[in-house]
Amino acid sequence: MESQGGILSIWICRTCAVEYPDTDEPGAVCAICSDERQYVRPSGQQWTTLEELATAGHKGTVAEVEPNVHGITIKPSVGIGQRALLVQTTSGNLLWDPNGYLDDDLVAAVHQVGGLAAVAASHPHMFGVQVEWSHRFGGVPVYVQAADREWLQRDDPVVTFWEEKTEVLPGVVLHRIGGHFPGSAVVHFTGADGRGVLLSGDTVACTPDEHWVSFMRSYPNKIPLSAAVVAKVADRVLQLDFDRLYDNFGGQTIGDAAGWVRRSADRYIAWVRGDFDHLTG
Repeated sequence: MESQGGILSIWICRTCAVEYPDTDEPGAVCAICSDERQYVRPSGQQWTTLEELATAGHKGTVAEVEPNVHGITIKPSVGIGQRALLVQTTSGNLLWDPNGYLDDDLVAAVHQVGGLAAVAASHPHMFGVQVEWSHRFGGVPVYVQAADREWLQRDDPVVTFWEEKTEVLPGVVLHRIGGHFPGSAVVHFTGADGRGVLLSGDTVACTPDEHWVSFMRSYPNKIPLSAAVVAKVADRVLQLDFDRLYDNFGGQTIGDAAGWVRRSADRYIAWVRGDFDHLTG
């Protein structure tokens, strides 16, 4: 079966929208969703394809988040439903936390803002159809954190495994932070206003008030991280200089974002350590 771009179709998990290799029949289970950080719905494992999603009417839009940063959103939502972020530079663009869907119209829209020079994800839940994105933009490199190599379901020559600090484009740097996954990562760069910007995926997740953030092993299953791990995650993040932070679902912390990460980590640690047990009845 051929996709819109003339590439063999791939299997996509309906729950997480991570791509799997093209085979005659899909596998019995999605390895990512069967892990305790995700879930398989009571109806059982279900699969789809890009062709099927396109027929169902899914569409992508590209909108500016701030100068040189655009968000890519799919409606109706696909899989986990992350908003991908596109970081524009004079040397090309990075697609961060790639969506689990694309079509010719979305490819054209991304070309209008400079196309792609690299693809990377904060962690395996956000792999989406990362190899497919690469193929549609000439085989640009897909950066996968080496500590999460076992979670890569669709291997391909475009995949590059990275270890620690990696500059994927001039001034656009991947950093391994850990926590949610051993290879959980962030992207750091200097914004158009000269201040630091952090794209955190859900290594550090925003809260609705645009100030506090949080840290979890599993967000859907509400599994916390320990105080020691949150301290380590916060210490690693705070080695970077940033004024604002964007997560992977449209959340943001604007102004003194680093300070709010510190305060949020301290609050989290105090609660899981038992400092406020007297408030719980």
